[in-house]
Amino acid sequence: MADFDDLISANRAFADEFTLGGFDGKAHAGVAIVTCMDSRIDPLAMLGLKHGDAKIFRNPGGRVTPQALEALVLGVHLLGVERVLVVPHTRCAMTANTETELREKIGAATGTDASWQSFGVIDDQVARLREDVRKVRSHPLIPDTIKVGGFVYDVDSGLLEQVD
Repeated sequence: MADFDDLISANRAFADEFTLGGFDGKAHAGVAIVTCMDSRIDPLAMLGLKHGDAKIFRNPGGRVTPQALEALVLGVHLLGVERVLVVPHTRCAMTANTETELREKIGAATGTDASWQSFGVIDDQVARLREDVRKVRSHPLIPDTIKVGGFVYDVDSGLLEQVD
């Protein structure tokens, strides 16, 4: 239990000043963001949004996985999403290694064979981003009225560049 004491203490302080209750769970700015789990990315701040404005789905590399598509379908039909941004970023670890290299690194670190684990590395970030945007645009449960854009976030400048 002591492993989390610092975080639980911080949560208690957060809760003491908590003013964000009462939201209905909808994306009030009509925005959904699929982005990387990288801690250099603050999805709301990078778009000038605030708590309650957007639905955010994060995973390694910011890929549109089956789980991301599931979240987007729900967001569009139940949570007020009208615009979807797919946002990978510069200097992403998922673009810096091959599957084999990651399997070897993880295997060496754990002493366990990791050859079976898929990590979803990205060989060509722009090509994968365009593919992911197409996945969203062509999904049969996401209407054509939903605006979908692909952007690369620069972790050194904070700027977004639209690719698709």
